[in-house]
Amino acid sequence: MTSAAATKEFKVTYSAVNADMTQFHKLFDDALAWARKSSGKSHSLSIDGRAVTTKLAPLVARSPIDGAELGSFSCATTKEFGLAVAAARAAQKAWAATPWQQRLTVMRQASAEIRRRKWELGAVMSLEVGKNRMEAMGDAEESADLIDYYTQTMEESNGFKRPLGKLMPNENTADVLRPYGVFLCIAPFNFPMALSTGMTAAALMAGNSIVYKPSPLAPWTGLLLAEVYEKAGLPKGLFNFVPARLEDVGLDFWNREDIDGIVFTGSREVGLKFVKEFPKRYPRPVLMEGGGKNAAVVCASADLDVAAEGVMRSAFGLQGQKCSACSRVYVDKSVAEAFTAKLVEKSKALKIGDPSEKDIYLGPVISEASVKRYEDAVKSAKKAGKVLLGGERLKNGALGKGHFVAPAIARIDDLSHELYRKELFVPFVVIGAVDGLDQAIGEANKADYGLTAGIFTKDKAEIEKFFDAIEAGVLYANRKTGATTGAWPGVQSFCGWKGSGATGKGGCGPYYVAQFMREQSRTIME
Repeated sequence: MTSAAATKEFKVTYSAVNADMTQFHKLFDDALAWARKSSGKSHSLSIDGRAVTTKLAPLVARSPIDGAELGSFSCATTKEFGLAVAAARAAQKAWAATPWQQRLTVMRQASAEIRRRKWELGAVMSLEVGKNRMEAMGDAEESADLIDYYTQTMEESNGFKRPLGKLMPNENTADVLRPYGVFLCIAPFNFPMALSTGMTAAALMAGNSIVYKPSPLAPWTGLLLAEVYEKAGLPKGLFNFVPARLEDVGLDFWNREDIDGIVFTGSREVGLKFVKEFPKRYPRPVLMEGGGKNAAVVCASADLDVAAEGVMRSAFGLQGQKCSACSRVYVDKSVAEAFTAKLVEKSKALKIGDPSEKDIYLGPVISEASVKRYEDAVKSAKKAGKVLLGGERLKNGALGKGHFVAPAIARIDDLSHELYRKELFVPFVVIGAVDGLDQAIGEANKADYGLTAGIFTKDKAEIEKFFDAIEAGVLYANRKTGATTGAWPGVQSFCGWKGSGATGKGGCGPYYVAQFMREQSRTIME
């Protein structure tokens, strides 16, 4: 639907745009027309390259913007899930034996296909998840960049093969990383293309096969990823598209002996369940990113305009539904009132509405459950402190058809309150005043999470102290485009500490692909 030349002209990330915006919006409008025309269709599972339907009631995908039906998707039972695992296992051996250079060729074709279809992908994500235009296009762009970066890391490491030392002159030893086998990928709704692509592409290029369960809130985007891999020439059976409802496959559908690993992005509670229960006869890898309760620290010397802008963007981008969203701020008492006033002022100016439309920043939250979680947080904040902005569901006009809430800012003096510890995944940020950097770091580290964190200060010594003491894997200083958000492949590694991750090595970074493989030493006596 768009020419290759037009596609190459644009580069949209979460913190930067390189585009003629008039042309950008024209191409996005064209893609939206395609997406709306293509919505409402019925879709099958894809197992071993075959379309499979079941007798279960289909999963109906609806837009959080207005409830419009986007499509119906066949849902797997335990039987179909087992067939997908079997197909993945049957295909994996030949794929693992394929030279890694050839595997990367297929992956690069997938990257090219994503770029060719990125406007369509962005439009679908805007309708299906409620992303604004910039967030949606950033998601699509990141998906292609993830593949490109991971192929680069594999090339730089020579396919993860290197010589080792010798004890005898006729001894030759090589260290090789080998794939595990079959990975189950369980994807979230919030970055339905980028996270699904990053997790599955890394596993595939390492020589594994995939059983892919998309979020039940974003199956259409997951289907498009399956189409991308098919178009790229990925052999049948290596990527199996298996939407499922937990009530149909059981809460422990993942706990099988014929699955070799799990890669997952979602809640900390579910991720920890995998980590604790998935090992049976022997340990098996669980690559888990489990959310965050990300803090920003505003010091006395901070540029308050920059700090307020950075916090606002991180707290309310994608309606706060990011693992990296800024959900709490610790501000030096000497600047607390001034900072808070600026944050409220900037947040008031945000445009709320249908995020598929031009110039809208804030769309709906994903579901009624999210609205309820938001309302509960607001009630709790009003009891413990003061809600300075927002706090209500938006029902005026067209907004009443969707899951729209106003961005909320609360001030709570009790720094031990649960809203400083509990992940909400809604557009809600709480502010607390502190006596300085030491107290801010101490309070920030009390959360069970450790994904991202940011600081605003003009003192370089404070930056270094913050970086060394804060318990989080992704750190930013003085970042106006996002106090705690905006990581990009090969630019910022995205690694969760504590309850936010399971391996100590994250996505977007140089060590990610290697986690889908295990080490083998090979010695030949000559």
